[in-house]
Amino acid sequence: MRASDVSAAPATGLSAQQIDDLRAQYGWNELPRQKPPGPLIVFLRQFGGMLVVILVVAALIALALGERVDALAIALVLLLNAILGFVQEWRAETALDALRSMLSPHAIVVRDGQEIDIPARELVPGDLVVVAAGAAVPADLRIVSAMEIRVDESVLTGESVPVDKSERGTEDETLLFAGTALVKGRARGIVTQIGQHTCFGQIAQLTGSVGQKRTNLQIRLGKLAQQIGIAAISIAALVVVIGLMVGRGPFEMFMTGLSLAVAMVPEGLPAVVTITLAIGASAMARKNALARRLQAVETLGAASVICTDKTGTLTENQMTATQIWTHDRTYDVTGEGYDPKGHIETGGKSVRASDDLTLALILKTALTCTHASLHREGEHWTMIGAPTEGALVTLAYKGWAPPVSQADLISETPFSSERKRMSVLANDAGRTRLFVKGAPEVVVERCDRILTHGTQHPLDPSTRQHIAGAYQSMAAQGLRVLALAIRDTDGKDTSETNLTFLGLVGMIDPPRAEIESALRLARNAGIRVIMITGDGAITAAAVADKIGLGTPDLIEGHEIDTMDDGALAERLQDDVLFARTRPEHKLRIVKALQSKDQIVAMTGDGVNDAPALKQANIGVAMGIRGTEVSKSAADLVLLDDDFSTIVNAVAEGRRQFENVRKFVRYLMSSNAGEVLAIMVNLIIGGPQIFLATQILWMNLITDSITAVALGLEKEEPDQMRRPPRKPSEAILGRAGFALIVTFGLYTATASLWIFYTFLPYGVDIARTTAFTAMLIFEKVSVFAFRSLTRPTTTIGWFSNPILVIAFTISVSLQLAAVYWPPLQTLLRTVPLGIEHWSIICLLAAPLIIVPELAKAVRTHRTPKTEGA
Repeated sequence: MRASDVSAAPATGLSAQQIDDLRAQYGWNELPRQKPPGPLIVFLRQFGGMLVVILVVAALIALALGERVDALAIALVLLLNAILGFVQEWRAETALDALRSMLSPHAIVVRDGQEIDIPARELVPGDLVVVAAGAAVPADLRIVSAMEIRVDESVLTGESVPVDKSERGTEDETLLFAGTALVKGRARGIVTQIGQHTCFGQIAQLTGSVGQKRTNLQIRLGKLAQQIGIAAISIAALVVVIGLMVGRGPFEMFMTGLSLAVAMVPEGLPAVVTITLAIGASAMARKNALARRLQAVETLGAASVICTDKTGTLTENQMTATQIWTHDRTYDVTGEGYDPKGHIETGGKSVRASDDLTLALILKTALTCTHASLHREGEHWTMIGAPTEGALVTLAYKGWAPPVSQADLISETPFSSERKRMSVLANDAGRTRLFVKGAPEVVVERCDRILTHGTQHPLDPSTRQHIAGAYQSMAAQGLRVLALAIRDTDGKDTSETNLTFLGLVGMIDPPRAEIESALRLARNAGIRVIMITGDGAITAAAVADKIGLGTPDLIEGHEIDTMDDGALAERLQDDVLFARTRPEHKLRIVKALQSKDQIVAMTGDGVNDAPALKQANIGVAMGIRGTEVSKSAADLVLLDDDFSTIVNAVAEGRRQFENVRKFVRYLMSSNAGEVLAIMVNLIIGGPQIFLATQILWMNLITDSITAVALGLEKEEPDQMRRPPRKPSEAILGRAGFALIVTFGLYTATASLWIFYTFLPYGVDIARTTAFTAMLIFEKVSVFAFRSLTRPTTTIGWFSNPILVIAFTISVSLQLAAVYWPPLQTLLRTVPLGIEHWSIICLLAAPLIIVPELAKAVRTHRTPKTEGA
């Protein structure tokens, strides 16, 4: 289906009725997504693992040998395990799907005469779309107006060099294709094709999805599980051989060896890690940090340096013009934000554009050199565009400046971080003028005249010093300062030279209210914060001091250009602040920090920030003011552009890594006790301490429930007062191995003692008591793993209600296994009396008391170290 013949009124766009009709005809602007697996497929997938296949074979063998009870028990265990796995995987898939929906791109579109921001999927053929540098093209567009645009079409052509486009030329030169990105300029275009009918849609499916590649943590845990699996099969084979040599039956030893292998292998580890990371990513999204790739969740916890922009991240991104300086006088501006109700005042009197020629031209330049617009919604005003331009438009409204007609605009040389200025050629009252705004040091350098008292005069050295002094005075107040200038032309000359200086506009972007506490939290966590801004040195230093960064050494962009990589890395050893930087400087800073083994989080919002975001260990894009290109390159998107959100995300990353470490050690400790008890009992030569079905029950049913609940443990009080962990830090390590051995030895010894204590009363009662004791030991010990350093009294016994519920469910299942006849038959258990439970509880108590005492003593001895 072609939609090229669909057109729209270039000025006003489509109406609501037209949109409804076109959507009914063409549908949504999205590619067909692969249908997610249904519940049945997800459930059947639980029977695909190697161990599950082995258990199915074992059940069939048991059935063939007439052991119907064993076969039924294994089948029941497999069914319950599949149900648990299904619930966990479905929950993780739901969490990931919610993240995918949050990653949908947006587009600026003109409808009913107004520019509005909508999800890109809502575009229809005929829509009038506005795209600017850094934006991804949301659909196939036919250009109707363009200002020096350049497009990266590498996603379609493989050609890395951007191509020029315009409204005039060949068909290809007038078309923008979905999936490509503007690297320069600004354009308006009419949508010709959407969704699968776009050129890109015919090549591949373009989806904004959460990255599915495995994380380093998952890879390392997968290898660990492999190694344990090989060891498990070897030990199980050895046990079978020994058992056969001492006269045990082949079927009995086959089932024991199989169960022992299952007991040793933490087969649920990779799945539990994926579930934990996915659910953690959803938790981060609720805190306004959207993880585009799951590895960001893991890596964030190890971040040692955060390189952050100033505007909108450390500040509110609510620019308000507060001062105007001209050679004749200084004006104060009242009001806040983008509400134009304030006034321009001088000497206590309100003034308008018509009262002063210089002021009139300043406000005219503010309205001409902009792509921002204000819109009133009831009692509130909203702004579409860059915050700086929005502040200038608001300033012009406060001075009652007459509006600028789009028909008067002739051409534009857009702003870029390299040029630090923007100019627009436009008709103005019968003459053609070039209107320029930009960084003072850049604009003033290109001026040779100044407007004062309504006439132009040469710009002599003393006046230049006067301007510089005014600029420095405004910057020292923490104001962002722009210079404005004009030049009359012949209608063709757009060179930004021989300009006439008009004045300076000072804008304030107040620091975010929570920024000081966020910076303090980052410092306490051992994380360096480096501010990198395009603002001037004086403004950058003033803002740094105001928000609590102190007075670090200041390095300007031109100084970076003179340093080699080694010199830059050495300077980064000190406390530094960067001003007047360009995007390529960010890339060098990241590489220099990484050369010193730092784990770097880098923020960015522009198209040219993409290389630095990709190079950083964690690229962080701005969700509000960030371009689609920067978001695509990033690992993390800040939905609120707030620095404190990065710190909160680091805390969440640390929490998740610690929880993964906790449940890995917990599972391994539980399995170690079972394995040691079985092997020692086999060497002693006594009756089987655990039957195969009992081992399966312990490992495939009850362990997974508590392990997943342990992964939801809240952050510990001192979590953000510890230094960043090394990325190479082991999940287990020596301390973890010692912990596993200690718990394993105790639970194995206690279970064996119980077994042989009650053996004179019958093997069934002894085995049931030992089986129940081992399970209770494993469930009770989970509380010792809630924190590896702090006693539960400090983190709260009931602060993780999910764990309490999981503990209750596990114990309830075991009670059913002991007292419910159907499970008694399947698991070959007998009822226990009060004397059995008394001994079990007595021996389980040290698993809570001893770790709590040890951690309490450690906390008491080292309170200052942990709280530093």
